[in-house]
Amino acid sequence: MSRPRPPAAASIAGAVDLSALKQRASAPAEGAAAPAGVEVTEANLEAEVLVRSNEVPVVVLLWSPRSEASIQLGNALAEFAAADNGKWSLTTVNVDTVPRVAQMFGVQAIPTVVALAAGQPLSSFQGVQPPAELRRWVDSLLNATAGKLSGGADGEEAEQVDPEVAQARAHLDAGDFDAALTAYQAILDANPGHAEAKGAVRQITFLQRATSRAPGAVIAADAAPDDIETAFAAADVDILQQNVGAAFDRLIGLVKRTSGDDRTKVRTRLIELFELFDPADPEVIAGRRNLANALY
Repeated sequence: MSRPRPPAAASIAGAVDLSALKQRASAPAEGAAAPAGVEVTEANLEAEVLVRSNEVPVVVLLWSPRSEASIQLGNALAEFAAADNGKWSLTTVNVDTVPRVAQMFGVQAIPTVVALAAGQPLSSFQGVQPPAELRRWVDSLLNATAGKLSGGADGEEAEQVDPEVAQARAHLDAGDFDAALTAYQAILDANPGHAEAKGAVRQITFLQRATSRAPGAVIAADAAPDDIETAFAAADVDILQQNVGAAFDRLIGLVKRTSGDDRTKVRTRLIELFELFDPADPEVIAGRRNLANALY
């Protein structure tokens, strides 16, 4: 699965964009459930909407957790996106948290849906639509772009995608991490060298562990810097908060202060965190260099 590299602090390696996963796992304001899909911010707008729309149609839902109609429409779109197995990409813009992005789309009512292809607006509507009408709208979007973009079900690459991989991706796009992990693990069990499955299992496992950490993990680790398990929890939280360098530095410092089995344990966890990211990322390169200095 080819995805553009996001301009975030450190880019995730393999099939899954960790920043997108983290956004999907985060609860929006006022406790409302965020619609499934890639949450668009100013940082990833270009990659997830403009660039991605050169591969498949991108549907942008402009919504608010204050609007029940927004959530209803988002859930309906998410079901269609999962059923269509990557033929198009669902993204969401929370107008309350990223108003500048909403302004770029000229939003005047919530919910609003805008479809883009090849970087250009193709179709839009406001308000909730009946499921049958919404299905027809999606189908018309797919028909209008058939054979004109580089990805999707009509592209050469998509035709070669294994059905099991397509299903795993669909679970992931729908935000069902448990089902996605199960599907990717089955692929990996059958083919231990499968790069996408290996990366996805690693990244989803991390996200599930990290999102279960206590909110005060960083404060606790700062108060007890030599406690290994507390430091591990804090490093996970650091990464979720995009403080990747801080996570690496925290564990490298612990490597320096430990020895024997404890040092091996910390080193192993640090390498696991390195492997979540593109090995060419500057923060990963710096982290590996600092780890080597700490060890030798």
